[in-house]
Amino acid sequence: LRQIVQDQCVVHWLQEENPAPCESVYLADVVHKSDGYAVLADIKGGAHFLLIPTKSIAGIESPDVLSPQAPNYFAAAWQARDRVAAVLGHAVRRDDVGLAVNSQQHRSQDQLHIHIECLGRQVHRVLQAAADRLTNRWTAINLERWQYQGMRVMGEDLDQANPFALLAQRMPGAREDMGAYTLMVAGMQFKEGPGFIVLTGKNVPGTELLLDSTCAIANR
Repeated sequence: LRQIVQDQCVVHWLQEENPAPCESVYLADVVHKSDGYAVLADIKGGAHFLLIPTKSIAGIESPDVLSPQAPNYFAAAWQARDRVAAVLGHAVRRDDVGLAVNSQQHRSQDQLHIHIECLGRQVHRVLQAAADRLTNRWTAINLERWQYQGMRVMGEDLDQANPFALLAQRMPGAREDMGAYTLMVAGMQFKEGPGFIVLTGKNVPGTELLLDSTCAIANR
């Protein structure tokens, strides 16, 4: 992923304003071309996209994700959800979409990437049922035989809330052991208005497994 983004997508964008083979490339400026991100269709196909920093960042354990100067990668991934809708050919509700980063143990590559897909049906049901009891404090949410922790964040977008920072700041001990955690953000329509559920777990399967590239939930 790092080679595709840095050696192809960014180069093509700077030379020709063509992001191929990526869907899109964003750079803060052409001088600091590492301060940006690209959106790439996942090689496995379906309504599955990846947001990848243009900078070399191994994963969730990297100090770079908590740097005040770093882009809010989750906010950018949320804005890129229109790619999922484009594959499906129709609009996708906010509470159908999930964004996931796997833990250090459960990822396939040592370049940070955020999965952009739909939620799996069961995950969607569990989160809908849990929505009313969630606050800005971590609350246990059981998915199959694993326990995760969830909190709610209000707002149309994630511009004012960085999920990496929420994990590091509000989960005791997480800052020192970020690589052990997986992190997912699911769009949600709460009674009080639009927002998100931030879901995390330590030493549990990667939250990528909670997503569905067929987007079956969006075709209900």
